[in-house]
Amino acid sequence: MRGAAPGDIVLRMPPRIRITGRAAAPVMSLAALLAAALVPAVATASDKVALSLEDVPRTVVMYNADEGAEASFKDFQVPVAVVPGNKEPARDIKVVVDASGLRGVGRVVEGGYGNCTGSGWVYTCEYGTLRNDGESNAPFDILGVDGVKPGDSGTITYTASADNAEPVRGTTRMVVGGPTLGAPDEVKVSGVEPGQPAPLTPEFANHTEFAADRGVALHIGTTGGLTLEARHSNCSYAGTSPTSAWCVFPTKAAAGAAYRTSSPLTYVAADKELNGTLSYSWSAAPETPSDHTVHGTGAPITLVGTAGGDFGNVNGVVQVDTTVQADYRPVAGTVRGHVGDTVEVRLGVRDLGPGRLRGDEVKGRFEVVPPEGTTVTSIPYAFEDSDIKWGCEQPEKPGGAFVCDLGGEAFSWSREDDGTTAIVFHVRIDRQVAGAQGTVRTYNPYDRTPGNDTAVIPLEASPAPPLRSFFRSFFRPATWAAIAVGAVAAVVLVAVYRRRRRRAG
Repeated sequence: MRGAAPGDIVLRMPPRIRITGRAAAPVMSLAALLAAALVPAVATASDKVALSLEDVPRTVVMYNADEGAEASFKDFQVPVAVVPGNKEPARDIKVVVDASGLRGVGRVVEGGYGNCTGSGWVYTCEYGTLRNDGESNAPFDILGVDGVKPGDSGTITYTASADNAEPVRGTTRMVVGGPTLGAPDEVKVSGVEPGQPAPLTPEFANHTEFAADRGVALHIGTTGGLTLEARHSNCSYAGTSPTSAWCVFPTKAAAGAAYRTSSPLTYVAADKELNGTLSYSWSAAPETPSDHTVHGTGAPITLVGTAGGDFGNVNGVVQVDTTVQADYRPVAGTVRGHVGDTVEVRLGVRDLGPGRLRGDEVKGRFEVVPPEGTTVTSIPYAFEDSDIKWGCEQPEKPGGAFVCDLGGEAFSWSREDDGTTAIVFHVRIDRQVAGAQGTVRTYNPYDRTPGNDTAVIPLEASPAPPLRSFFRSFFRPATWAAIAVGAVAAVVLVAVYRRRRRRAG
């Protein structure tokens, strides 16, 4: 067992991938972005089948020292690739993984992806037959042990072979990282003006018994139209409109202490964006990934002490709402027809913007109260070859509102180019009610113009046509009851008359 040297590159293994067409690098986890050197174990015969382990990282952080025996690392993988240019596939690839070099810093238990077998420290993984591509398997899970310190390490060795390829070997140094640096609870920020810089002051706490002796690194990422401004010389950014940044601080974060940046970092919301998210995390491995090539030009920021708190989260999250609104206006219609008719009325909302609700935002709803003297018989829609009768939630009591959730399946494909989202209500006119009006009311959390959120649904009912009135009256239960009584009476009279005639004869 030996400690991590100051120049060592420390990273975590990537999640499981499928490598197709070339020896593609696996999708890297947060720590794997820090990789700069890989195992150079490649068979050299160009006219034969050859295997490659060059995508296996040289160094991996398996857990943080403060986690101890409670740590569980499930992402150790061995990606094996077939070197392109072979004339036949690599047949029956196997990888033998020996973790005995982890004694004292880790334990291995059965786990991984289920296609590796073994016990103790040695496991064998079956990779099958592959041509010019590769596979990545996790042979086991790694558990932590108590009593370790940051920088303690061990080694895992592995050998890949195939029936028709020479074996290749590799070694990965497995390092105990730490300490764990915690972030504060999620916060919400509102009133951010698009195009104007807004501040972000990240914080963290080291609630462990270990100091971060090598300094710390801050990673910030954004979503939802938020970009970072490249202002600080100790921060590196990805791209000219960066949504990711790494800042490196030489400060040795003491055990039990909390810190914040000495001045805010800044971000900008894009035009017409309603909201966005900032997420940041801290690491006790102060390296910068190679894809962050834009360097800030302003003065560096530093770390200063701050009041402690729970700071028990992996990421600090800031939910941002801008000053942009998505103004909803109701789409209303008139219930027009004769008494007894069932008519169609299209109801919904029109999004006047200028912001647009899309993605995971709450899209809002509209509520419909039908006019007095009418009954909503259905709100039908089609979804995945099914015809469904109710696209909106029905009221529990008569006279209540039908609630139409714009995020529901009935509205998943109904938005039109002009921002209208509507559905057809089937409404039966039961009777004439002078001046009767229903309502449509819209709602979304980004609508800041309440004056146009409600519209009326007028009832224009005409009397039922005369013939319809006759048939309605004729087929009423009371009418048929009277007819039935009369018929019975007539039958009785006829029977009495015939009996009397027989007696008289």
